[in-house]
Amino acid sequence: MKRYSEAFTVSIPVRQQTIQGDLTIPNDANAAVIFAHGSGSSRHSPRNRYVAEILNDGGLATLLVDLLTEEEEAIDLRSREYRFDIQLLAQRLVAAADWVRQNPKLSNLAIGFFGASTGAAAALVAATDKPLDIRAIVSRGGRPDLAGEYLDKVAAPVLLIVGGLDYEVIELNRRAAALIRASTEIEIVAGATHLFEEPGALERVASIARGWFEKQLAGRPVA
Repeated sequence: MKRYSEAFTVSIPVRQQTIQGDLTIPNDANAAVIFAHGSGSSRHSPRNRYVAEILNDGGLATLLVDLLTEEEEAIDLRSREYRFDIQLLAQRLVAAADWVRQNPKLSNLAIGFFGASTGAAAALVAATDKPLDIRAIVSRGGRPDLAGEYLDKVAAPVLLIVGGLDYEVIELNRRAAALIRASTEIEIVAGATHLFEEPGALERVASIARGWFEKQLAGRPVA
């Protein structure tokens, strides 16, 4: 069912810089999910935007955010200097979470993170900085292993979604899951490769993610 939604392009201050995001708030939103894109992608990723639309249909507000400034993005396209800087990306996600918590339209909603590729590692690291605010995390084809020493500090329930044909990433996710002390599940989408480009694969990802966030976030009181 399609819901009436408000959509905005927003600017989020990060120290002396600013990052951009696309915010969608369904009528009677019951939770909020912040998206962290993967290396070499952006908030305009058609895969993340599709997942966000499915979450919006379920009453979840979404914020798709570029974790790098425009200048940093330009540098990264040439040098790949920032895309694996998990600490930097996590700091930007923390700023996005603070912005959501301070937004009058969202301040009473539980927050989740949806991370893809290196964005998944950033989401896990950022969640350890906001254990009372971040209530759930979903990784799509992510690299949770890059969160390293932060894995055993994650308090929010974690869902790791991996393509069934993405063999190396499956193994990396299994190793990371063994180190996460919080409730963690791995969902393998049969017949899917890393980008879930096969017919029906991304639809399955969106459905699984929506179910996880509805279970973990919807109707939960804010601390």
